[in-house]
Amino acid sequence: MKISFIITLFILGTLPVFAQKNPADEIKTSNGTLKVDPVTHASFVLTWENKTIYVDPTGNPELYKSFAAPDIILITDIHSDHMDLKAIEALNIKNAIIVVPQAVSMQLPVAARNKLVILNNGMQTSQMAIMIKAIPMYNLPEGPDSRHTKGRGNGYLLTIGGKSIYISGDTEDIPEMRALEDIDIAFVCMNFPYTMDINQAASAVLDFKPAIVYPYHHKGQDINAFKKLVNDKSRKIDVRVRNWYP
Repeated sequence: MKISFIITLFILGTLPVFAQKNPADEIKTSNGTLKVDPVTHASFVLTWENKTIYVDPTGNPELYKSFAAPDIILITDIHSDHMDLKAIEALNIKNAIIVVPQAVSMQLPVAARNKLVILNNGMQTSQMAIMIKAIPMYNLPEGPDSRHTKGRGNGYLLTIGGKSIYISGDTEDIPEMRALEDIDIAFVCMNFPYTMDINQAASAVLDFKPAIVYPYHHKGQDINAFKKLVNDKSRKIDVRVRNWYP
């Protein structure tokens, strides 16, 4: 009786509804398929060759229940929408390597500190056949009172299965971004006044010309207008608008 009741509810669509997961994008690499799963705001999960990478995991731990435990965690900055201590403590990080800038390392719980790989801007490491390089992310004009000072946080360049992946972190359209070359996939923030507006972001993207760009970290911004700004000048750039705020 109970089973038939549940089946009836399922058919009628009246079972409790939880936050729906975005469908993963699948991108072919020279060695297997890379899956891209937006989670929320600045948080997403990359899966490749049975390796799971969490980028800035934040928010309700339930958001990560459908993913395998992380093998690598990348954290870009000290702000709570990038470094969420409660979320990290709730995750299964038993076998995870956590890649962070120095400023983040000093704020993580003691239990996580023996798992850290600390990278400052310009440093790189190879972990599980994935090359990870830390690059600058900061506000313009530079200054000691800026929300994101140069050298405190990291953007990241990953090389996964021959694909070059850029993760902007919190930044404006800095020269280091505009000078990037041969980027296959880019995650570019836009959250004015904390980072760029859509015009700055589009201008930078048109300079470094990634094959695929995901606008993310974009609360309050008109992402379709960003897509139009880019594609009006370059149809070659695949702007992928996804649901980062389910």
